[in-house]
Amino acid sequence: MLMNWDDPLAVQATPEPAAKPPVVEETAAVYAPQSTAPAQTMAEQPLQTQPNDTLAQSPQLVPQPAQPVTEKPAKAKKPTAAAPAVPDFDQISADPVKTDDKRVVNGMADINQLAPFKYPWAWKYFLNANKNHWTPLDINMTQDVHDYNHKLTLEERHVYENVLSYLTTSDILAMRNIGLAVMEKMSAPELQIYQARQVYEESMHTWTYQHCIETIGLDQGEIYNRYRVVPEIYGKIKIANQRLNSVLRSDIDLRDRDELENFVMAYTFFAGIFEGTWFYNGFTPIFALQRRGLMKGTAEQLQYIMRDEVMHASFGIRVCKQIIEEEKVKLDPKAIQQMWEEAEAAEEAYSKNLLPEPILGYKHEDHVAQFRFVANRRAKSLGHKEPFPGAENTLPWLDEQANLKKEKNFFETRVTEYQTGGALSWD
Repeated sequence: MLMNWDDPLAVQATPEPAAKPPVVEETAAVYAPQSTAPAQTMAEQPLQTQPNDTLAQSPQLVPQPAQPVTEKPAKAKKPTAAAPAVPDFDQISADPVKTDDKRVVNGMADINQLAPFKYPWAWKYFLNANKNHWTPLDINMTQDVHDYNHKLTLEERHVYENVLSYLTTSDILAMRNIGLAVMEKMSAPELQIYQARQVYEESMHTWTYQHCIETIGLDQGEIYNRYRVVPEIYGKIKIANQRLNSVLRSDIDLRDRDELENFVMAYTFFAGIFEGTWFYNGFTPIFALQRRGLMKGTAEQLQYIMRDEVMHASFGIRVCKQIIEEEKVKLDPKAIQQMWEEAEAAEEAYSKNLLPEPILGYKHEDHVAQFRFVANRRAKSLGHKEPFPGAENTLPWLDEQANLKKEKNFFETRVTEYQTGGALSWD
């Protein structure tokens, strides 16, 4: 059964009910100083600590009469808007974490306490992600070396190299965005735990592209630097940086409505376009080669990566919808449409550079048309209207091609399983 590329875990996309805004009560610390006897010299009084003391009390070197100490009640610390709530451990007792206090952002619950879950679907994403473990070293690239040097045409080599050049830069950008811009702003740990796994997976994807570059024998410096000198590749990276750099700050106050809306727009771009559409469409030229029996090792690794990326996009889309529900965010439909059209223009320019001439079974027009078709699917998942009405599925083989096939010739490749620790259901 094929993977559901719009919802890998087949979970209901309806956001959790919005919790009522939590009320933070100021609680006095429960501590009463005890009266003390006159201090003794060090010789008269050995060093002692009380079991409940936070730190040992140092003995006085000169005998002095003890002074009564008046403690002011300590106020419970309020979490800042830029960071999740952290408990005040000066308090002797604390109320248990309530699920109603948890929110995707701006939550008031203890960020260090996993359960009770407010978002059990996020934990399910994490568990399923850990069933999907692989490394590029599991894949035999011997035939790819032969194909690149003896079978690919100049046009096909151009496609192969530019796809790798774009992907190497994009996955590092994705890793930094999740790790530095998104994860720290989540205020429910079950969300952060999956995103930590996502950071790891983006790192492994970068390793995969590096493994392909090294194995084929490409000029690493030239491939990695190509996005700086090829305007059509740089154009996509520039848009991503413009959309995401504004949220790469730890001091963002998400209680500010403008900042919150900007954050949701940036995350919508990242999940819906960057990962959900650009990445998904970006692998397609290599799958076109695979259909003809070429560069099969590289394509198999991209199949593994695509499964990860579809999970990432699905998770991000769900988080965006949850924030919109909880925080009552209203995005500007015109701004959303403009975002999709901007992404389409960049993809069309990239496609023309990638495919100035068609390769067998794949051409520029197919690439752009497929972008529009996938974009409509992602927009629908986000609850937006279709940005490109009437877009058709020009590559009906893509979903099936992207699914991993388990048939292996034992003497040609190492037999690998994409899932470990039990069966993984993609329905």
